[in-house]
Amino acid sequence: MAYSLDLSGRVALVTGASGGLGEQFAKTLAKAGAAVVLASRRTDRLMELRARIEADGGDAHVVALDVTDTTSIKAAVAHAETEVGAIDILVNNSGVSTTQRLQDVTEDDYDFMFNTNTKGAFFVAQEVAKRMLARAKGAAPGTYVGGRIINIASMAGLKVLPQIGVYPWCR
Repeated sequence: MAYSLDLSGRVALVTGASGGLGEQFAKTLAKAGAAVVLASRRTDRLMELRARIEADGGDAHVVALDVTDTTSIKAAVAHAETEVGAIDILVNNSGVSTTQRLQDVTEDDYDFMFNTNTKGAFFVAQEVAKRMLARAKGAAPGTYVGGRIINIASMAGLKVLPQIGVYPWCR
C-alpha cells in the first residue's frame, strides 16, 4: 500500500537517532519533508547521519542529548527550538539494554537502564509537551497548534528474550 506523507514546515526531534530505529525514523521524517533534529549522546554518529540526510535533500540538525540528565534535556530542547523552530513531532526513541543474565545485573546496571528507558523518555516528553501546550495557549511562538509525541517501546515488553531479562522492566 503506497501512501504520501507531507511534513513540510514541521520540526521533528528524534532521540536515540545515532543508530538503529532512531536513524530510520529520522530518515523517514526527513524524506517526508520535516526538519529533523537528531539527538543522542553520540554526536559523531549524528553528524554522519546529518550528512547522509542532507545528501538526500533533507534538512537535519544535530543536538547533544543525554536523556538521563534533566539539565541536558532542557538544554537540548531549547537549542533545537532556537536553531530550527518549535518542535511539532517528538519520536522518543532512546533506549539501552544489557546482555547480562538476570542474576548478574547490578543495581547500577538497572538504574542506568531505568533512567534511560523510562525516566528519560518521560522527562523528554514532558519538556516537549510543556512547549507544545504553551504554543496551543498562545504563550509561545509557533503557528502550528498541536503536535505529536511518539514513545517507542520494545517487543521485549511483551516477551522475555534470552539474555535481556531486565530490559522489559525498564521499557
